Amino acid sequence: MPLTGKELIEEVRATEVPYGCLAVWFLGQASVIIKGAEVTVYIDPYVSPDPDRTFPPPIPPAEITNMQVCLITHDHSDHLDERALPMLAELNPAARFIAPAVCLERLQGLGIQKERLTAALPAHAAEPAPGLQVFPVAAAHEQLERDEQGNPKYVGYILQLNGVTLYHAGDTVLFPELIEEVGSRKIDLALLPINGRDYYRGSRNIVGNMNYREAAEFAATSGFETVVPLHYDLYAGNAENPGYFVDHLYRHFPEQKFHMMARAERFVYVSAQAFKNSTPDSK
Repeated sequence: MPLTGKELIEEVRATEVPYGCLAVWFLGQASVIIKGAEVTVYIDPYVSPDPDRTFPPPIPPAEITNMQVCLITHDHSDHLDERALPMLAELNPAARFIAPAVCLERLQGLGIQKERLTAALPAHAAEPAPGLQVFPVAAAHEQLERDEQGNPKYVGYILQLNGVTLYHAGDTVLFPELIEEVGSRKIDLALLPINGRDYYRGSRNIVGNMNYREAAEFAATSGFETVVPLHYDLYAGNAENPGYFVDHLYRHFPEQKFHMMARAERFVYVSAQAFKNSTPDSK
């Protein structure tokens, strides 16, 4: 039986995450919970009910009371949840929010105080919670778009937490600067969209991302230790079979580690490098 929302929140609270590890919970689309040490981060928490969803939110907004940091990648409704965010901000009064600069006025309009908001600016690291460093990375949700000040409208995030480096790509296609920027860092765990894009979705104003082949090659050639696919499951008209991603890795990059997450699953990632560096024999 799947956990109820309350049980899932209690699982997050009770999960102890030793150094060199991160716990990840998958909520569908690009929504995840990340926990390392005592820090709990929500990325793109899309938890509002919607009749077009293929499955209901694993956690209702009213039950999310453990958010310390909320990262928003861009302003589309399945990433910046206008119905849920006011409640999440109220239930978690100490939580800090990071989002592209173009989103900040909109978030203030939802009742989130200005002092709780930080603009996601590439080359500007943020430390919204003790032990957590957040590095925004410009993304192109099919195009690399910028606001009037030159700040990216779409971002991904590199998190350094608990001895692990995690990359959440947000919604993006691949482009040379992104591959160079992310590939220059030693990413332990990468969360990548795989739903792709095509003419017919574009004709319905559905903006696309890298496809499963691109995501697989990006992971393998950039040296990501483990990769998790995202953004393939929530809307029937913008979905992908994640088995294609797994099959492509198996056929072309059989040594690339990956993990497929079930809905609301807890996945505990262990960084081999961080674990090695923390053992007595490595000192």
